[in-house]
This record gives sequence, C-alpha cells and structure tokens, in this order.
Amino acid sequence: MAHTTDVPGPWGSRPLPRVALPSLDAPDRRGPLRFVWWLIVRQRGRVLLGALYGTLWMGLLMVPPYLLARAIDDGLRAQNPRALYLWVSILAVVVLLNALVSILRHRTMSQVRMDAAHRTMRVVTRHSTELGSSLTRRVTGGELSTVQASDVMLIAHILTMTGPGVGAVIAYVGVAILLFTISPPLTAIVVFGLPVLALVVGPLLSRLQRRQRTYREHQGAAASLAADIVSGLRVLCGIGGKQHFAQRYGERSKALLRQGHRVSETTSWFDAVSTCLPVVFLGVVTWVAARLTVLGHITVGETVAVYGYVAILIVPIFFLIEGASGLTQGLVSVRRVLRVLALHPPLTGSGVNRPGPAPGQELVDPDSGVRVVPGLTTALVSASLEEAVTITDRLCRYTDSDALWGGVPLRDVELSEVRERLLLSDNESYLFAGSLREVLDPHEDHHDEGLRAALHVAGATDLLGAMPHGLDSRVELQGRNLSGGQRQRIRLARAVLADPEVLVLVEPTSAVDSHTEAAIAERLHEVRSGRTTVVVGTSPLLLDRADRVVFLVGGRQEAAGTHGSLSQSRVDYRALVLRGADEEERTENEVDPA
Repeated sequence: MAHTTDVPGPWGSRPLPRVALPSLDAPDRRGPLRFVWWLIVRQRGRVLLGALYGTLWMGLLMVPPYLLARAIDDGLRAQNPRALYLWVSILAVVVLLNALVSILRHRTMSQVRMDAAHRTMRVVTRHSTELGSSLTRRVTGGELSTVQASDVMLIAHILTMTGPGVGAVIAYVGVAILLFTISPPLTAIVVFGLPVLALVVGPLLSRLQRRQRTYREHQGAAASLAADIVSGLRVLCGIGGKQHFAQRYGERSKALLRQGHRVSETTSWFDAVSTCLPVVFLGVVTWVAARLTVLGHITVGETVAVYGYVAILIVPIFFLIEGASGLTQGLVSVRRVLRVLALHPPLTGSGVNRPGPAPGQELVDPDSGVRVVPGLTTALVSASLEEAVTITDRLCRYTDSDALWGGVPLRDVELSEVRERLLLSDNESYLFAGSLREVLDPHEDHHDEGLRAALHVAGATDLLGAMPHGLDSRVELQGRNLSGGQRQRIRLARAVLADPEVLVLVEPTSAVDSHTEAAIAERLHEVRSGRTTVVVGTSPLLLDRADRVVFLVGGRQEAAGTHGSLSQSRVDYRALVLRGADEEERTENEVDPA
C-alpha cells in the first residue's frame, strides 16, 4: 500500500509517496527451458487465458468450412433457400465471433509477452545491482547492451507458443478428426504430413540456432569494442591511437558481417522451405480430395469443406513453424541471460551482518596503514591512481579486506548499512537517463532548492542556464548529451546531495578548469564541514583545503600531515603535486570551462 513519508536532510525535505513494488522471486537458472517455464508459471492465469483464446480462435477458424459445406449440400444442391439462409447467417455470426476472440487473443498474448520481457529485465537488473562494480569487469558493455536491446524481447516471443501455439496443436488434431469423418485416406495424409514437414525443417532449425548463437557472440564483442572506442575517443585522439582502434573495429565488423551472411543464408533457406512446403502439402491434399470427388467417394460440399479445412490448416502450421523459429532464437537469448545470472558477486562480507558502529567512528585500512579520521577531510595522494582507488575500494567494502570501522571488521557489517553510510563516487559512476532532476535525485527526496544548492557546490549552476528546461531538461543515458566536465560535476552534485556519513570522492575535479576547481574545493570544504570526507587526487587546490593529507608510496602510507607541511618536508610529494599543477596549467584550455 502506498503511503507518504517526510524525508529530512540538509538540502530540504519533501513528502514522498512510497509505492511498494511487486516482489520478484528467484528465477530457475538450471537451464533455458526451465527459465522459460518459470516465466510461464509466474503468470499462469494469463497464460491459460491466452491458451483458451488461442484455442477458441483456431477452433472457430475450422467452423466456416463445415458451415459452407452445409450451405452447399443442404441449400444450393437441395434447392432449399431457407436452409441456405440459415447456414449463411450462422457463418456470419461465427466470423464476427472469431474476430472478437482474435482481438482478445492478441491483447492477452501481448500482455503475456510484455510481462515476460519486464520480468526478465527486472531479474537481470536486480542481479546486476548485486554484482555491483564487479559487473563491468566480468561482462562487456556490448553483451549487456545486446541482452537489454534484443534478447529480452526474443525471450518474451517464446511465450507465443503458449497461446496460438497450443491452439495450433489443438486445431490440427481437430482438423484430423473432422477429416476422418469425411475420408480416412485424407486423414492419414494430414496426420503424417506434419511429421514430414518437421523432418525437413528440423535440421535447418538446428543449423540456424548454432549460427545465431555464433552471430550473437560476435555481435556482443563488436558492440563492446565500439563502446570502448566511443567512451575513450578523446584519449585515443590525444595519443594517436584512433586509427589503430578503428582498424580493429573494422576487422571485427567484417567478421560480424561474415557471420551475418551465414545466418541470412540459413534463414533464407528456412523461410523458403517453411513457406513452400505448406503450399505443396495443401496441393497434395486438394488433388487427393478432387480425385475422391470424381470417384464419388465424397460429395462436392465435402470437397469444398476439405479444401477449406486444409487451407485454414496453413494457419496453425504457420504458427507452429514460426513458434519453432522463435523458440530457436529465444533459447539462444536465454542462454545469454543465464550466463549473466550465473555470475556471483565477489565475496566482500563474512555473513555476520551485524549493525554498524555508532556515527563518527574511524575507518582503518590495515593493508595500507591509512586511517580516516571522523569529521575531517582526508586526501589520499599517490603517483598511481590505481593504488589509491584500491584503498578506497577496501574502505567502502567493494573488495574483501581487513578494514575496520570503529574497531569493527567492515566485512561483518550489514551490507545495506555500509552502502547507506559509506558512499564512493568516481568518474565512472553510472548516470541513468531522465530529467536532470531525476538524475540528481532518483528517489525524489529533495526540493528543487536543495538540488540547486548541490549544483552550486559542484560548480554546475551554469548547466541550468545552458540546458533548455532547467531541472526538467533531458539527460541521456550516461550523460551522452553532456561534456566530460558537465558529467563529472553532475556526479559530484549527486554525491554531495546524498549527504552520506562518509563521502569518498575519486578525482572529483579532474575535468574542470582551475578557477572552477578552486570554487568547488572551497564549497565542498564548507558543506562537508564536520563530516567525514575522503578525496583522491593530486590537485593542490583540493589538497590545500583538506584537513589531513596521506601520501602513499607503493600502496602504503608513507607520510601524513597538511598539504603545506608535506610540501616542505617531502621532496617526492612536492614533485608529484607541483608536476600535477604544471600539467593543469598546460592543459587548462583543453578542459571543459565552467
């Protein structure tokens, strides 16, 4: 049940509607068919209704030939206008009724497919959040994009078999029974004709499935390479590697094209055979029925009925073949989804799940000797950014370690509490698509004044004037319609707005000019006064505002003090920091202005 709650915070509060989402149980991951069965069972009522409508629709398709035969034999041949009008009227009613059932069938099956697609997407999304930052290290962006863009809908299309597919099987059996009342030889042709079609189409389906699986793998690899090139385009242009990566992408694209040609070749054969064979099948049955009519074994009306039955039989046969094709493609997609679901999050906890310490406790990383003093801004300085980031990952429990929080092993604390109280923000933090307001405040916890205040701290108030609709302006996925500096400042504003107990920022001002960086450093120090903050970077402007600076060498604490004291006492520290300052001056014109 939805209810309203007031959310307090330093940026203001507002009443929020809280709507409980439907629970999502764990899917069956033991195989593709078991996963599909799980999708069916989760909406079994709707699936049964779709099967009912599909069966009624297919069954009603078989009625008009019988009514037409009665109109011919009882009306036209018997010269009985009353019987003719009666059968024709019934035929019209059946056609209208079938049209209504067809609408209900299509509507229900659309709901079935959308439910399956939405449920699959939710499962993948939930598991992705459980994997956290380890996901991008184990699954390429291209593979995830392919799962979200196409695989989900191909999986949903499998469930078409539960509606028209079930109806097609029942209709096929019904036609065989009706034909048996007319002519057993015709029944034998119809009953044994479908297995012959399956024997011909089956090998093509198997080959198509293998080639589609290979094509999907090449497609994911090419998409990943393209995403890497686009995300690092500026760097590639700077180091002169654009041509090399373009050549690699061209080779990968050619390989994908060759696989696409192989899939197209098999698909064209499958489409040709699956289209022509039913027509040949219809021709054979019609010829046999005509011969039986000439020999006097069946009447003219029964001949018309046979032709109608077999002609309409093309519909269930088409659905069965299309369903088999959809099943082939969908199972390939299910396997891709199961590969993602088979990944387990890295072990970062002990399973004790104890409450965290009282607010204002010290964070300690024994591996590096780094101590984060509560209530102060601590800066981590290292010649290797990777070494400093490794420490922040341990302090925020993104990797397993012996880190302590108020004397309590961090791995023992309930993970949800760790994520709520310790926030790590870097320049790879994800930006979801939506309005600027939604990007900054996805949970709608703050008033617009709070959002503007956070943008001010991040030096991003110019975005409101530059974007056409202010806070309602559209931000594309990962901020693709923004510059690098704008994305960085939005990430910083979002992190500041969250106001965690401990805020860890990795190079929060690396993509802005020195004037904007100075303003951000001053405002950040002011707004986080009395709060625990960790900043990773070598910018003198940020370091000068830090209460405490930790100098790292080889991933361990070498010295600690203020920026001024370390600059005087440590030659290596001074060389590292001043070198960074000199590089900033040389590249300032190449960085996004405020």
